[in-house]
Amino acid sequence: MAKQNVAEQFVDILTRAGVKRLYGVVGDSLNPVVDAVRRNSAIDWIHVRHEETAAFAAGAEAQITGALAACAGSCGPGNLHLINGLYDAHRSMAPVLALASHIPSSEIGLGYFQETHPDRLFAECSHYSEMISSPQQMPRLLQTAIQNAVGRSGVSVVTLPGDIADLPAPEKAAETALVTSRPSVRPGDAEIDRLVEMIDDAGKVTLFCGSGTAGAHAEVMEFAGKIKSPVGHALRGKEWIQYDNPFDVGMSGLLGYGAAYEATHECDLLILLGTDFPYNAFLPDDVKIVQVDIRPEHLGRRSKLDLAVWGDVRETLRCLIPRVQEKKNRRFLDRMLKKHADALEGVVKAYTRKVEKHTPIHPEYVASVLDEVASDDAVFTVDTGMCNVWAARYISPNGRRRVIGSFSHGSMANALPMAIGAQFTDRKRQVVSMSGDGGFSMLMGDFLTLVQYDLPVKVVLFNNSSLGMVELEMLVAGLPSYGTANKNPDFAAVARACGAYGVRVEKPKDLAGALKDAFKHKGPALVDVVTDPNALSIPPKIKAEMVTGFALSASKMVLDGGVGRMLQMARSNLRNVPRL
Repeated sequence: MAKQNVAEQFVDILTRAGVKRLYGVVGDSLNPVVDAVRRNSAIDWIHVRHEETAAFAAGAEAQITGALAACAGSCGPGNLHLINGLYDAHRSMAPVLALASHIPSSEIGLGYFQETHPDRLFAECSHYSEMISSPQQMPRLLQTAIQNAVGRSGVSVVTLPGDIADLPAPEKAAETALVTSRPSVRPGDAEIDRLVEMIDDAGKVTLFCGSGTAGAHAEVMEFAGKIKSPVGHALRGKEWIQYDNPFDVGMSGLLGYGAAYEATHECDLLILLGTDFPYNAFLPDDVKIVQVDIRPEHLGRRSKLDLAVWGDVRETLRCLIPRVQEKKNRRFLDRMLKKHADALEGVVKAYTRKVEKHTPIHPEYVASVLDEVASDDAVFTVDTGMCNVWAARYISPNGRRRVIGSFSHGSMANALPMAIGAQFTDRKRQVVSMSGDGGFSMLMGDFLTLVQYDLPVKVVLFNNSSLGMVELEMLVAGLPSYGTANKNPDFAAVARACGAYGVRVEKPKDLAGALKDAFKHKGPALVDVVTDPNALSIPPKIKAEMVTGFALSASKMVLDGGVGRMLQMARSNLRNVPRL
């Protein structure tokens, strides 16, 4: 058997860690690694058109599977293009290993062509960023990088000069067993005892849930039922906690709706479950607050805590449920449920009034129809901006659907690249990219990746020829919109020119049929929907200073529009509530 070189050993270790794909753009410093991938049947090289797409795709794959994913960039500009997608993956706590190839090791520090210092550049968007400067560092350095990415849920970056990658790997190098999943963490007895005491002493308790409640839906519902608690959620908690939830009071934050804001401010005890909700202006400062999180560095960095609980949400609730006293009084819960339903009733009229005849098409209507015709197990990838709003308001979670986006990093152009990574995990699962025209056009070149690999991603393009969220931000600041208009082509014609299915929709009556036809198409498809650029409206009582830093009370609606099937759920939850 021929002796392995460093690149071959590198690729073998990735496959042992469960990596099935390496997303990237080839380049000379990467050649030894790319050739090692070519000769290894356990892993595929996924050739994208831009390295930023590679990082977004790897991050999406990691979020969908929960397993390690990987991307790569060649020296200098090649790996620099990874950085935005890696920031997003890191802030989304997605386990991603990034390979940043480097200039020849003998030239480092001498101003060589394309020289950068990747081990320094990626330090802020990773748990671990180190350079292999000698074959003797292998395989230990790569194994350490993998353990950091998986064990700490984030990004690790390994910098590898091309000449080092081509050298023989060390003989008899120790290869340790790799960690490929995270453990459950139970809080200490003292914290559980104190939390039980606080819950039993509180008359009104509210739960506010984030992405840390993934896998804990049953426990949250049982706990809320026992203590008669309203359950609100942050945007990243929506897909995990809103479905089959008789205690739902909506979402807080700039895109919030319903009674979540009131429920968090009118309680005696607020319990933050698995959320690092960034907008502290939406959190109360005059109620007791407990935070439960598996990452101790998140505890207390958004609000002053009365108790910090380091632990996994599901394990924490399993400790609490048998110990807390069942509350008999549900007046607070019922009052919040009614407020929630009333709030949704108040905004739904704007959506229902002659919307099926309105042109340009209301984007709310597009999202509502999309929610109805998409598969029950669809993956929605969502562009930052107004698409975030429509996904938050209209895409109904059910425990099988996924909704992912750049919810923490807030990058444009994320939806299409994320859809690529999501679709590679399962070609038979429906993947829908909810793209804005601004985000789509920014990385539009990777629509060709869908065609090249015949990935059946369906791009639903909300085309209002503007940067809509930026216009809103200017408007609430009292500024005229400037530099936000896009002069767009017929995107459906562009899709067809690329070899994909493309259709343009300008009338509401054509929308449902166009979506259904696109979803039936076996390959990639794009539905270019011309939407109303004036869909935003600001209630007259909102002042600019109220939205500074996104600090707007969720009891005020920044964006006028409906809330789709959430109203039906709110009405259903009111059936057993006594008349208030």
